[in-house]
Amino acid sequence: MKTIGILGGMSWESTATYYQLLNQIVRARLGGLHSADILLRSFDFAPIAELQSEENWDGAADLMVEAALKLEKAGAACLLIGTNTMHICADAVQARLSIPLLHIADVTAESIQARASKSPLLLATRFTMEKDFYKERLSQRHGVEVLIPDEQERADVHRIIYDELCQGIISRQSKTRYLEIIESAKANGADGVIFGCTEVGLLISTNDVDMPVFNSTELHAQAAVDYALSKRS
Repeated sequence: MKTIGILGGMSWESTATYYQLLNQIVRARLGGLHSADILLRSFDFAPIAELQSEENWDGAADLMVEAALKLEKAGAACLLIGTNTMHICADAVQARLSIPLLHIADVTAESIQARASKSPLLLATRFTMEKDFYKERLSQRHGVEVLIPDEQERADVHRIIYDELCQGIISRQSKTRYLEIIESAKANGADGVIFGCTEVGLLISTNDVDMPVFNSTELHAQAAVDYALSKRS
């Protein structure tokens, strides 16, 4: 089994989900006392969130690169950035590594294509919904064109992520709001939902939605285990 490196802590709530999923998937595949071989660098999220709010992506990328190189040196065979938003730094990180960075948008796109979804709704931070780094990768590399919520809906989705989910707050009212946004998108032609923030799955699940759901965290974890158990180098 190859070692999986993770840049986590952004937020730690979703990183805990990654850790649990990776170990559950390995145990399911190998049985017995097997668990995932993981190297984790867990950031203090507050300084990262401040860089995000300042749109200082170069500063954030410097932190990601430094941490990623340390994981590679420590023996990681592949790297996960355990957050959709910080994939804005993915190209800068991959450029400095000799190990593969498993991009969360790529593995999500594979699932979207497999389910033949044509217009999935993207639920994510405002950075991921509004900037091009994620949507363009889906479009240009995979031919997936996403829908995004309207301006007020985007503000609500983003606020709930940072003010609640990243702080361990799970609210029935916020769950209702997310489901309202999904229903509105369905009425406007959405045929699937991308959980495009690693915290979204803490609030809603596949069972809450009557369209195909693409949980990026689960898909990312599955891809990492696929790589770790493969003969690829």
